[in-house]
Amino acid sequence: MKQLFIVLTHTGTILSKIIKIYTKDEFSHVSISLDRELNEMYSFGRLNPYNPFLGGFVHEGIKIGTFKRFKKTTANIYSLLVTDKQYEDAKNIIKYIQENKNLHSFNVIGLFAVGFNKRLQTNNSFYCAEFVQYVINNSKIANNLPEIIKPEDFKNLENLRLIYHGKLRDYNVEKVSIQEKLLELMKKEATI
Repeated sequence: MKQLFIVLTHTGTILSKIIKIYTKDEFSHVSISLDRELNEMYSFGRLNPYNPFLGGFVHEGIKIGTFKRFKKTTANIYSLLVTDKQYEDAKNIIKYIQENKNLHSFNVIGLFAVGFNKRLQTNNSFYCAEFVQYVINNSKIANNLPEIIKPEDFKNLENLRLIYHGKLRDYNVEKVSIQEKLLELMKKEATI
């Protein structure tokens, strides 16, 4: 078994505030990461931290791009338990899109259609939640995700476990690992 990581964020930008207003959700963006350190974190979003309208496939990081610029970004980071095959499939799908990112575009119209509970999608076009859903669906990871998808919908995935809540820039793998071990010990002691 392996883990994928679902990262829900809210940067506090004007666009993220607009999304938050019409979805009435805590988070306005979702990414998928292949590693706990979030070095291999991917989504569809801003290509340039200073331009919210130029979007596409992005390799994200805590200390690069949009998240570097918006230091007050809040986040929930979840661990999703998957099989080795599902992990490899997800990795290959992301790699394919990364290598062919010029064939994929940002689905701006689809993003705003969600606010009206509509789904508008064109071929090879994604907003963040559509991209993560595409990776999950095509990796054959069992899910109950709705057709009209928002970042918050990922909170309802089976086998999902919250491992961090707070400012994204304060995320620290070692602290999270220690907290997880303490929680496991506390659970074991409670059952004894």
